[in-house]
Amino acid sequence: MVTNITIPQTGRETRQLIREGKFRRPTSGVAPHFVQANVAILPKDVAFEFLLFCQRNPKPCPVVEVIEAGQVEAILTAPGSDIRTDVPLFRVFKDGKMVDEPDTLDAHWRDDLVTFLLGCSFSFEHALMANGIDLPYYGTDRNVPMFITDIKTNSAGPFSGPMVVSHRWIPRDKVVRAVQATSRFPQTHGAPIHIGDPAAIGISDITKPDYGEVWEQGSADEVPVFWACGVTPQAVAMASKPELMITHSPGHMFVTDLKDEDLAVL
Repeated sequence: MVTNITIPQTGRETRQLIREGKFRRPTSGVAPHFVQANVAILPKDVAFEFLLFCQRNPKPCPVVEVIEAGQVEAILTAPGSDIRTDVPLFRVFKDGKMVDEPDTLDAHWRDDLVTFLLGCSFSFEHALMANGIDLPYYGTDRNVPMFITDIKTNSAGPFSGPMVVSHRWIPRDKVVRAVQATSRFPQTHGAPIHIGDPAAIGISDITKPDYGEVWEQGSADEVPVFWACGVTPQAVAMASKPELMITHSPGHMFVTDLKDEDLAVL
């Protein structure tokens, strides 16, 4: 966890702190109004099939940018960036098993690797806050809860597996506002995919997330609301067992220079 520093307010500032080893925590609340991205990195020989997987599953895997094989700079969304160093924490999967959780990719980078930046729900959280919806973990070192569901993704080539969702408790009288606010951001998961009973999407215990941390219900008037999540590729990696897949660690995002409104629809 980072201490004694001001929360960075831009994507560039955030990336610089991460690159210098001064920021190693979840990025919720960081660089408000800037688009955050999930990361999935794969060998070139399966990159097209993964791109096809994303195209067939735009809710959990909305593509923001694709970085060409061997390149490390997100030219379109974060000029001057280096994907190997500008994410707080990575995960490395080999044949479906997580083998490392490094803070840089110095030991794992290869010239045949293609990087996918996928939209993240952290990008619409300030819109929820602006609509009076409290997010207790926002701007802290805590993480949003995420669950593996029984919703199957649409397969492409070797890639298939369950959808992962992020969960937030929303006051009943603000659920419609939450849907409206997030619907404006389809490239960062858009509207919720489920509202209400967690068991209906295969979540047996709302107090035991598969990723992140549990967020306790604040009052009986709060409703569980679930959004498609860019951690889905990690569940797909475990199910599909590609030779190599590198991702961000859940909640530890790549922060771009795009503004949220750049991706908003009217």
